[in-house]
Amino acid sequence: MISRLKLMDFRCYGSFSWQIPQQGAIILGNNAQGKTSLLEAVCFLLRLQSPRTARPGPLAAHGKQAFGIRGELTGQARRILWTPDAPDLRVNGEPRKDQRSYLADSYPVVWMGNDDLSLVQAGADARRKYMDFLGSQWHPGYRLALFSYRRALKTRNYLLKHRHRDKLQLDAYTRQLALHGTELKSLRASLLTLLAPHITLAYRSIGGREEQVAVAYRASEEGDLYERLCAAVDRDIRYGQTQNGPHRDDLDITLNGRSAAQFASEGQQRTVAISMKLAQSSLLTEETGHTPIHLIDDVFGELDPTRRVAFLQSLPADAQSLITTTHLDWLHDTPCPLPSFRLEDSTLKPL
Repeated sequence: MISRLKLMDFRCYGSFSWQIPQQGAIILGNNAQGKTSLLEAVCFLLRLQSPRTARPGPLAAHGKQAFGIRGELTGQARRILWTPDAPDLRVNGEPRKDQRSYLADSYPVVWMGNDDLSLVQAGADARRKYMDFLGSQWHPGYRLALFSYRRALKTRNYLLKHRHRDKLQLDAYTRQLALHGTELKSLRASLLTLLAPHITLAYRSIGGREEQVAVAYRASEEGDLYERLCAAVDRDIRYGQTQNGPHRDDLDITLNGRSAAQFASEGQQRTVAISMKLAQSSLLTEETGHTPIHLIDDVFGELDPTRRVAFLQSLPADAQSLITTTHLDWLHDTPCPLPSFRLEDSTLKPL
């Protein structure tokens, strides 16, 4: 768990410090006050990823080129000084040479946001991000396979777009892409096999019904990936990009055997999405031995009272949960489950 968070020139925060309660907290505030940015800072500190942007540049405060995040956690202190040239990553004062070594002993994280409905309703990209965020925390080889695949894909696409391409070089990167893509595909399939029963259990605990939810991995290509890429090379040249591979994979989500995107109600879809995130939590706890820190961004206002209570009860008792909200009306007569703070003018005050 994280006990203290310090920020420097991060988003709307010039300088910020917060002593975080052991069990977590509810952060109350109006829109555009920086509530989500606090959760985002914790996520970036622990995973070097933001759920809001693919690049770290926008995390710096307006007019700034660099930002800093420091966190004190159980048994370790983490510090990031991010600059355009090279980030300075440290754990317990010792520099880590790269992102991989920085993340090797970090804590797992589960992010739950108001846009999680996109896991069911939107295109495949949202579901691949879901798999990759979880997979990179689940298995040490997953992040490496994903990084290697993306690097080979970028280079191969560059070669496909240029008229005077070197065919031998194109084939070399096709082989690299197939190698890392096959590894990534295998890891994703194994991950979904482990994850599926966790999703089923989470859905039953929240939905309170005997509906059958299922999530299955759907690869864009079957068979030998290198052979499939070679067979499609003329088409890839026409399009100027690689048309098939793990970057086109998806998840099939069904409820009672029918597409959840097409046939489930919005309430059922929200329950599926929340179940998928709770499944991340229980799987990571089971696989890593650490209960993830839960970062929950403004989701309770979208749930009906029954699902809201069930969701709160489904959060692990030993998890540290940081929850943002614009109001506490959704509690109704339920006692506030966590210490509460009001955020205003970049300052947190206990309620």
